[in-house]
Amino acid sequence: MNIVTLESGPVDTNGYLVYDDKAKIAVVVDCPYGSAEPFLQLLCEESLQLAAILLTHSHWDHTADAPTLQKMTQAPIYCHAFDEYRLTNPMEHTLWELPFEIESMNIDVYLQDSTTISFSPELTFSVIHTPGHTEGSVCFYSESESFAIVGDTLFQRSIGRTDLPGGDMETLLHSIQSRLFPVDESTVVLPGHGPATTIGEEKMYNPFLQPSFFR
Repeated sequence: MNIVTLESGPVDTNGYLVYDDKAKIAVVVDCPYGSAEPFLQLLCEESLQLAAILLTHSHWDHTADAPTLQKMTQAPIYCHAFDEYRLTNPMEHTLWELPFEIESMNIDVYLQDSTTISFSPELTFSVIHTPGHTEGSVCFYSESESFAIVGDTLFQRSIGRTDLPGGDMETLLHSIQSRLFPVDESTVVLPGHGPATTIGEEKMYNPFLQPSFFR
């Protein structure tokens, strides 16, 4: 299993190319503005077939180049149904004016909580629905490889915003504590912005997830 992090777009969003080097199968998780061409170059360099574009949620900074990459590769787009409305009308949900247009897109495969999506024996994920940042936020967890790509649900020493439409602080904290924290503490957390961390580190040090935060 190989993971390449590609940071791009106006708010430094992380997109991930995850691939099985033996099967030559890959997925892209989140596709920020300006990432389609670099992702395509990586796919070509490694002679990979792109099996899917997986979206952790539908905020524009994570999805802007998904339609472009889909046209280049014909890969289906996976997302949770609760976040579909931002994909079909992306420019109506950017909150501020962007200097570029985002094409509307359709969900080809609807992600469902507690299901498994598999593209090769190694390239297999459990889908964990973690609402709170958006209604349909999901995390992609690989138990065998001990990592989770979590979008804007959890960051190093922080959590996703909940002051945007569709966000809710109580829901997000519950999602993290009940859905992410039960996985192995050594699990590497790959977030939508900023550096990687681990479940164990965030249990210990994340100020938003300490008992004192709830007093």
